[in-house]
Amino acid sequence: MTTRLEQLRRLAEASPDDPLTHYAVGLECLNLERWEEALAAFDRALAIDAGYVPAYYHKARAAIRAGRRDVARMALTTGMERARAAGDQKTEREMRELLETIA
Repeated sequence: MTTRLEQLRRLAEASPDDPLTHYAVGLECLNLERWEEALAAFDRALAIDAGYVPAYYHKARAAIRAGRRDVARMALTTGMERARAAGDQKTEREMRELLETIA
């Protein structure tokens, strides 16, 4: 039986330049508590599209769970800048609130 993660990874391989597929892999890895794999998937999504704001938030969540608060802080700081530039006040606020919990 093929797992959801395997299916998502196949999609990401089939569309390597689509940040959404890598983001979806990251979310599934988060659900499975595979923190380092989640970080790698979010990094790939952001390498493709640095303006993909939700990936910063979830990258920070994975980094926190992996015990990598420095990575989380950097993701949130950059993500807040990108959200602000995109006019996404809600996501910027959510990232700021998460940053405050690890500061």
